[in-house]
Amino acid sequence: QAQLVESGGGLVQPGGSLRLSCAASGITFMFYDMNWFRQVPGKQRELVAGITGGRKTNYGPSAQGRFTISRDNNKKTVYLQMNNLTPEDTAVYFCNAVLIGERDRRDYWGLGTQVTVSS
Repeated sequence: QAQLVESGGGLVQPGGSLRLSCAASGITFMFYDMNWFRQVPGKQRELVAGITGGRKTNYGPSAQGRFTISRDNNKKTVYLQMNNLTPEDTAVYFCNAVLIGERDRRDYWGLGTQVTVSS
C-alpha cells in the first residue's frame, strides 16, 4: 500500500528556513515524479516544486529562487528546502507521487504538514 509521510513543517519567522521531507513506501520510488503542493484555506492547491525520476526539476512562481527540491532514491525520500520564507508561504504542504504509464496513472498524496511563517 502506497504511503507518503511529510515532516519538517512548523513555525518559523519571516526570513527563516525550513526543510520538508516526504518519505515514501509501497511504491517503486525511483520511477515516480515527486511534487510538493501547498494549500491555503479557501484557495486551490498550487504546485510548489516537482522533480522527475530523472531529477529534472520545475518550480512554481512562488518558489523560484528560494526553494529547492531534491530526492534521495535510496531513502525513498523527497525534500523541499525553503529559504527566505515570508508569511505568504504559510500553508499546508502536501507531497505527491505520480507515475504516468501507457495505460494508467498512479497518483498518491500525503496528509500534509503545516508551515506557518510568522513573527
